[in-house]
Amino acid sequence: MSTDALDLARTLGLFAATAVAELVGCYLPMLWLTGKASAWLLVPAAISLAAFVWLLTLHPAASGRVYATYGAVYIATALAWLYVVDRVTPTWNDYTGVALALLGACVIALGHRPA
Repeated sequence: MSTDALDLARTLGLFAATAVAELVGCYLPMLWLTGKASAWLLVPAAISLAAFVWLLTLHPAASGRVYATYGAVYIATALAWLYVVDRVTPTWNDYTGVALALLGACVIALGHRPA
C-alpha cells in the first residue's frame, strides 16, 4: 500500500472514529431526555464527547476544508447509525444524499492538493 493510500486510510479511520464518538455522545443524552434510559448514561456520553473533542485535535489540519470533508464522513456514519442502531433501512434518497456529500468531500479534499 502506498504512503498516500495509507495516509488516506488513516484519515478516513480517524474521521469515522470522530463521527462515532460524536454520535454516541449525542445519542445517549437523547435516550435519557426522552425517558428511555437512566441519567447514568450521561457519564459515558460525557466521556464520548470528550473523546470526540480529543479526536478533533488529531485531524491533519484544523481548517474548514478538513472539517468540511469530515462532515461528509459524519453524514455517512450517521446513515450507518440509522441502520445499525435505530434499525431503520435507509432509502435511495439517503444513499443518494450520502453519495453526493462524499463526492463533494472528494472535490474539496482532492481539488486542493499542494503541487
